[in-house]
Amino acid sequence: MRSVHLVAGVGLALIAAGVTWPLQAQLPLAGARASGQTVTPAFEGWYRNPDGSYSLSFGYLNRNASEAIDIPIGADNFIEPGPPNQGQPTHFQPRRHWGVFAVRVPADFGANEVTWTLNVRGATFAIPGSLLRNWQIDALEGEAGSGNTPPVLTFNEHAPEGRGPLGATAGPLTTRVGVPLGLSVSARDDGRGAGAGRAGRGGAMVTLTWLKHQGPGAVTFTTPTSRVPVAGGVASTGATFSEPGEYLVRVRANDASGVAGAGHAQCCWSNAFVKVTVTP
Repeated sequence: MRSVHLVAGVGLALIAAGVTWPLQAQLPLAGARASGQTVTPAFEGWYRNPDGSYSLSFGYLNRNASEAIDIPIGADNFIEPGPPNQGQPTHFQPRRHWGVFAVRVPADFGANEVTWTLNVRGATFAIPGSLLRNWQIDALEGEAGSGNTPPVLTFNEHAPEGRGPLGATAGPLTTRVGVPLGLSVSARDDGRGAGAGRAGRGGAMVTLTWLKHQGPGAVTFTTPTSRVPVAGGVASTGATFSEPGEYLVRVRANDASGVAGAGHAQCCWSNAFVKVTVTP
C-alpha cells in the first residue's frame, strides 16, 4: 500500500487509512543510510521579483548518504496546477539541497498554492508552496545585517541576467550522445560575502558548479567546478551526455561566503539553467 506524506517545513505527517500521525522533524537528524531511502521535496520560501511577480523556492532532502536517485517528470514527479514540468529536478543527489529551482507565480497569486509531488519507493511526498507572510525570504534584497546579495549570472551579453533560486535559463542547445557540448556562463558579485560587508574585498571569488538537473542519462563535465573574480568572469565546461533525450543542466554560483547553496535566507547563491536536446 502506498503511503502519503504531506511535508510542512521540516515536519512531516503520515496519512494512512484516514488517520494522521504527526512525526517529529527527524529526517535531517537521523543517521543516513548509504542507499535505499526516499526523497522529500522541500519548500524554502518565497520572494518578490523586480517585475512584481513572485518566486516560490524549492529544494529537497535525499535521505541516502551516497545514492543518487532519478525520478522522471510524470506521474512520479510533477507540479500542479499547471504543466507537470515546471523546472523541478529529476536527478536527486544525496543529502539536503536548498533552493535548487523556483516556480514563478503572478503578482495576483494571492492565497493560491503550488504543490510539488514525488512518488518514490512506495511513498508519496507532497509539499505546497504559497505566499504566507512567515515564509518570505531575502533571496534578492540582501542578507539581513550585511547587504550581501547573490551573484548575477548570464549566458551571453544579449541574454537576460538572473540571480537567486529562479536565476536565468538559456537554450535549447543541441548536441549528440558522446560529443562534448561547450557551455559558458558569466558571473559577477557584490563581494560582500567575503566578510564584514566590504564589497569587492580583494581575492574574493565566485565558485561555479555544473550539475545535471533533468535528463534520462548521465552527464559528465570536463570542468565540474571553477572560480571567477567577483568583479566578473566567465566559467566554461564541456558537457557529455550518455543517452539521447531532453536535458536541463544547472550551474550554481556561490559567493565568497562559502555557503554551498544552503541556508534559510538564500542570500548567497544563484542558479542558471541550460536546456539541451541530445540526439543519438
